[in-house]
Amino acid sequence: MAVRNPADIRNLALVGQASSGKTTLAERLLFATGTIPRMGSVEEGNTASDFTDEEKHHKHSLRPSMLHFEHEGHMVNMIDAPGMPGFMGHAISVFPAVETVCVVVDAHKGIETSTRRMMSLAEERNLPRMIIINKIDEQNLELEELVEQIREEFGSICLPISLPSPDCSSVIGVFDEASDEETLFSSAADAHQVIVEQIVEMQDDLMNQYLEDGDDSNLDKQKLHDAFEAALRESHLIPICFCSAKTGAGTENLLHMFASLLPSPLEGNPRPFMVRESEDAEETEFHADPDPSKPLIANVFKVTTDPFVGKLGVFRVHQGTIKSKSEVLLADHKKPIRIGHLLKRQGKESIEVDALGPGDIGAVSKIDDVFFDAVLHEGHNLDSLHLRPLPLPKPMYGLAIELKNHADEAKFSGAIHKLIAEDPCLTMNRIAATKQTVLQGLGELHLRIVLERMKDQFGIDLETSPPKVAYKETITGKAEGHHRHKKQTGGAGQFGEVYLRIEPLPADHETGFEFENATVGGSIPRQFMPAIEKGIRQTLEHGAVAGYPFTGVRVSVYDGKHHPVDSKEIAFISAGKKAFIEAVNKAHPVLLEPIVTLEVSCPSNYMGDIAGDLSTKRGRVMDTRMLAGDMCVIVAQAPLSELQNFSTELKSITGGAGSYEMEYSHDENTPPHIQQAVVNAFEGHKDDD
Repeated sequence: MAVRNPADIRNLALVGQASSGKTTLAERLLFATGTIPRMGSVEEGNTASDFTDEEKHHKHSLRPSMLHFEHEGHMVNMIDAPGMPGFMGHAISVFPAVETVCVVVDAHKGIETSTRRMMSLAEERNLPRMIIINKIDEQNLELEELVEQIREEFGSICLPISLPSPDCSSVIGVFDEASDEETLFSSAADAHQVIVEQIVEMQDDLMNQYLEDGDDSNLDKQKLHDAFEAALRESHLIPICFCSAKTGAGTENLLHMFASLLPSPLEGNPRPFMVRESEDAEETEFHADPDPSKPLIANVFKVTTDPFVGKLGVFRVHQGTIKSKSEVLLADHKKPIRIGHLLKRQGKESIEVDALGPGDIGAVSKIDDVFFDAVLHEGHNLDSLHLRPLPLPKPMYGLAIELKNHADEAKFSGAIHKLIAEDPCLTMNRIAATKQTVLQGLGELHLRIVLERMKDQFGIDLETSPPKVAYKETITGKAEGHHRHKKQTGGAGQFGEVYLRIEPLPADHETGFEFENATVGGSIPRQFMPAIEKGIRQTLEHGAVAGYPFTGVRVSVYDGKHHPVDSKEIAFISAGKKAFIEAVNKAHPVLLEPIVTLEVSCPSNYMGDIAGDLSTKRGRVMDTRMLAGDMCVIVAQAPLSELQNFSTELKSITGGAGSYEMEYSHDENTPPHIQQAVVNAFEGHKDDD
């Protein structure tokens, strides 16, 4: 496979709500272009996208799949991204690899929670967007009403670029030329005129000619095409397409749109990298040049383990050319890695290639050091190069885990590291305050599938339980602390005395801790200041009130004493720690609990029941919205500690018709009665120990 001209490449991601038909649509497009000999189905578990055992079992995409096909002389790289809320991190992680985000909407269900989220994130990332209304073959649809709802929700820049026929058995394209064919609503000619008027605004000469002629019959087709792509890049247009992945209606129109109208890597908005020229310098933006002769820059946006080829790093080339058997640098590693096998992925299949150029998507295998968001490059002072961080959702749903068989401990360590490397929204932490190992993800289903993989793929059984809440400690006032550490053991003694002040820091402080040496006259020699800070930092880690991590405090050491013989580092560690604890106890300490934002989608007749249930959980309803099809959205904030069983309760209240997404919002002071109970429990554990 020869290196492609970037002008002939199109990169797009199919995103949107689960069950909107993304995988079936991808299958239809592969079949229509002759890439696969027959269409598979999600129900039969034989699609090109959903090839893992977990995806076949759950009948949902659980991780992005790389697909590609040829059409109209162009290579289209298509990523089928998962739509389940618990796997949204996987969908967002592919954004740096594509020029266009295609949001698939179920024609019957309309705008859903993930639709809004994907549209908003793509806009924030300055990515061109298009909306694909799928399943137009279903009965009792109000497609014209759905288009109006889309325009109301996302703006008047959303315009149909195709229209369904009256019986929805076919789709009529309206951009390339005016048509007098009959459509379900509007008219093809009117829709053509509206979209042309929208895009000629991008070029003054086109607009002037259009106004003079009164129509677009004499407009230069290439200029009109360029104006269309410019409108996409500058968010002046969001095309709406119609299709049925099941019947194939609209497939040809969609393929033409993908191959010949969407921006190429040369035309899309550049992905901004960040680079630091030296250790002391600030980071600045760096834009890769899609030139195959320049030094290589490629970004790893997915890591996975393939049972046949081992660990895979899936990447997008932003600059230069990557070649099989060549040597490149990985992130800031100084030792080059050898590219043994360069692959082009087609679902689970791997096609070996010799080289990939700018704009293309490929994979490298059997490189153990590769990791998510790493940059492959060829040096030239690019060691600090990285993409602007992605707005990945923070893992908030946790389960405390323990091995059923402790003989699996070594095997478990390797398995969990593999799973975390593959999933940017999966974490595991040992919480010292609660003495629990907590696995955190984006929801119940997310962690359930992780546990299934742990058992089926690695043969490891885990016991789970709800985790104790990971509070944080902080202070609300100013105070002073003092401690003298003096120890005589017959030989050289230990001596250190510390006076310090503490005060709260703003909630949005970058690190949550500041340390200052405010002593004068050498009361404490400078060499002992790191020891005092070390003692304080030990307390920050293990807590001063209830055993939870401490944050939001500024410490100033203003006086103390030392001994020329007996003063040692260990003495000042102890003195700093105990002086800090004394000050904290005087500074009105409080526990902070995590508050999350919930977005609950449900039938509108359950709105009152859900709002009432949230109020019993110390929740606050922030907003409610009515949606199409008698659905509503409730936006609320509530303490994470109150939501351990919310998934089960929501299913019970709505009969399984409700769904929700949850994101970390901020920390708030814990109510006094809850704080006292937590402190008492901590004191009781200390006594037991």
